Amino acid sequence: MESLKNVLFEVREHVAHITLNRPEVSNAMNLEMSREFYEAAFECEQSSDVRAVLITGAGRAFCSGGDVKSFAAQEPSRLPAYYRRITLFLHQAIHRFARMRAPVVMAVNGTAGGGGMSLACAGDIVLASESARFTMAYTQIGLTPDGSSTYYLPRIIGLRRSLELALTNRVLSAREAEAIGLVTRVIPDDQLMAHAQTLVAELAKGPHAGLRRTQTSPLRRDERFTCRADGV
Repeated sequence: MESLKNVLFEVREHVAHITLNRPEVSNAMNLEMSREFYEAAFECEQSSDVRAVLITGAGRAFCSGGDVKSFAAQEPSRLPAYYRRITLFLHQAIHRFARMRAPVVMAVNGTAGGGGMSLACAGDIVLASESARFTMAYTQIGLTPDGSSTYYLPRIIGLRRSLELALTNRVLSAREAEAIGLVTRVIPDDQLMAHAQTLVAELAKGPHAGLRRTQTSPLRRDERFTCRADGV
């Protein structure tokens, strides 16, 4: 998909590699990035060649959430529609990742804030670098959580912890995130991508039929899962 610029996409040896590619703004998500992210998700879902998916961020951050500067650049009357378009594409991407019969691995290589933390929550396996940090960050800019976080987060860490993180925007270290179950495993910074690539390669070479049945079982996701523009 050579037309994509804000999201890098490549399939190699049955693994779809997706990289959020706006490192100069900590991979903050604007309308163009969210649209391209959806296109990458659509390609993964439609391709019979994809047996595992790896999502990470370029540079020193995974994804800092919505691009607040792009929000501020909108005329006040157009801002609600702009925000809804961003979340529409993001939610449709997460929706497709949730239902595709390939495991989705998140390699969180730095800050995961707002929509970035929500995206991390949607992974089947979440690897985080030692320097990774997680924060909900929505309410501090007057927004409610979106990106499927209100569906996944309580199921992963419980309702009380989820409410605390959503209301206070407390920043979690990678080790704290691992301790409460948000992160599968913490990896030294310089080993994260090598570890993630080895993992997805093993998954792609694994017993595909068995993995597919596991992916569609209740162990993975509630089939009633849907996304809305104001959360889930």
